[in-house]
Amino acid sequence: MQPELDGVPDLGEVPPIFRNAPQTVEFNKLRKRLVRQVREALETFGMVRSGARWLVALSGGKDSYGLLAVLLDLKWRGLLPVELLACNLDQGQPGFPRHVLPDFLSANGVAHRIEYQDTYSVVTDKLPEGSTYCSLCSRLRRGHLYRIAREEGCSALVLGHHREDSLETFFMNLMHGGRLAAMPGKLLNDEGDVEVLRPLIYCAESDLARLASDLQFPIIPCDLCGSQDGLQRNVTKAMLDEMERQMPGRKDVMIRALGNVRPSHLLDPRIFDFASLSATDAARDAAE
Repeated sequence: MQPELDGVPDLGEVPPIFRNAPQTVEFNKLRKRLVRQVREALETFGMVRSGARWLVALSGGKDSYGLLAVLLDLKWRGLLPVELLACNLDQGQPGFPRHVLPDFLSANGVAHRIEYQDTYSVVTDKLPEGSTYCSLCSRLRRGHLYRIAREEGCSALVLGHHREDSLETFFMNLMHGGRLAAMPGKLLNDEGDVEVLRPLIYCAESDLARLASDLQFPIIPCDLCGSQDGLQRNVTKAMLDEMERQMPGRKDVMIRALGNVRPSHLLDPRIFDFASLSATDAARDAAE
């Protein structure tokens, strides 16, 4: 029996994906926190339109499993009036265990589509050995997911990026790109026909790791980009982790800062009209 969650009464049973959940206070707190944070993101960024159909990208990593679990939890509680279709893009990595995700999704009664596209060969053919694969791999994967979303009548592609992903992107843009930009909770693709949603944008990576462990998700490691050493993102992640270790709570403060922008206190005249900013005659007279 699960406790009441954010004012929603306990419904007795649990979604199949939660059948192995520990019956502990700690797990219930974790589940409640993730649901609360996702609900906040859904509301803040205006993600939900009743009756919409969402394509939920599932890689087999902890983050996308966690995304699927929380969305199913919200649907079960009657708080997410959209249709979910889980989708895994099998990119042809050598040794990829193709049976894991279809078996998991079928066992949990989750509607899904498995798409095979050998982007692995494209990436390794186009880039020299030792190159960073992330950018090209991501572009190819995203293009196929947009296509699948259109084919399936989905208005949104839903991704499992979390708090740390957004903060790492912000600092990489700050230190290497010379711009202030992060991962937003919601955006449109270039064609303007598919929304990209990130409901986990306020969720901590450590919470998603705990959820994956507690629910015994069959994690599939990435053998392409995620296994490369020396990536700038890994360096940035280590920097943020050290900052959090020395000053606990800084990550939560920083993710909130990304939603509390003061254009008049930055240096971009395109978003604030500094040229027309001047003291009024009345103010000067008063000062005199």
